[in-house]
Amino acid sequence: MSSDFRSKILRTSGAVVLIALSALAAGCQVRPLYSEAGGVAQKLGSIAYSDAGSRVGQVVRNKLIFLTGGGSGEPANPEYKVDLTVNSSITQLLLVETSDRARAGEAVVTVDYILRRATDGQVLKAGHRKATALVDFPVQEFAKVRAIRDAENRAAAEAAELVRADLAAALGR
Repeated sequence: MSSDFRSKILRTSGAVVLIALSALAAGCQVRPLYSEAGGVAQKLGSIAYSDAGSRVGQVVRNKLIFLTGGGSGEPANPEYKVDLTVNSSITQLLLVETSDRARAGEAVVTVDYILRRATDGQVLKAGHRKATALVDFPVQEFAKVRAIRDAENRAAAEAAELVRADLAAALGR
């Protein structure tokens, strides 16, 4: 084969690849998740949440209400409802062999949620999120209790932000 023929094939194949890539890129839609154009912020503001069954569940619920409502609270007539199930646990880590006490631990908060349309109850999204916060256990008992509570609050806030992102993605479609 002549070098002239090879260069024509390379140019033609390069043009075909370029056209194919531009056709693929034309099918992509990139848009901000929280933009006002899709009304995601309004949809997030019209969500009501189920009652909490524990202190940590109340922290998750309050954080979600603040994040999705923009600080305005729950809507009077919600378009969507979210059923929340929140569990938390404390695991002791770094055991001291001589005293059989833990020096550190982790707080784990798990959130199971179901997003439903309020009018007909249709499930739009169901999911499970988990957040972990590390905690040091001081020697004083009150300080230990307070450190555990703070770690649970941090994990609950992180879990709420993860759930909010899931809800925004589901409502943005």
